[in-house]
Amino acid sequence: MGPPEGVRPTSDRVREALFARLGDLAGARVLDLFAGTGALGIEALSRGADHVVCVDRSRKSVEVIEKNLERLELGSQAQTLCTPARGAIRRLGEQGDGFDLVFLDPPYDDIGVATEILPLLLESNLLNQEATVVVEGPKQDPLVLPIPGFEVEETRRYGDTIITWFYAEKQPLAGGREPKHEQ
Repeated sequence: MGPPEGVRPTSDRVREALFARLGDLAGARVLDLFAGTGALGIEALSRGADHVVCVDRSRKSVEVIEKNLERLELGSQAQTLCTPARGAIRRLGEQGDGFDLVFLDPPYDDIGVATEILPLLLESNLLNQEATVVVEGPKQDPLVLPIPGFEVEETRRYGDTIITWFYAEKQPLAGGREPKHEQ
């Protein structure tokens, strides 16, 4: 099912390059924030991820994601949350969830929210050891770096899109807690 009005899906070219770089996702737990159609999370499942949580505050977007998951018979491997990203992070953290891969693809006119969301991922203890966080944003309004607690692994430009791969610095998380879900 196609995107709801106002949703900017990741282009096929960017998605292909992104997943080629990520490689095998066997066994991964994935969090897709600002999920839109859920294309990134669904692609992760098709590449071996065990579970994906797709988050979007738009009811129409969540309905599209759920229909796409149902059509592809992937519903048992996915969870959808219709809530703003901050609320989802808080809720998932309270549940003790942990993720190996996080997609952060906010609306391009609100890319600055990524610099607020990244620290929340650390504070909520949602990142498994060696987790990767991928941020998609516009070339004309790149992320302001550095972001405390994160190192940039790589940044690549694809037309009007910039993809930045982050990993959390090796340090105790908020309150001195150690990372969960060590492998």
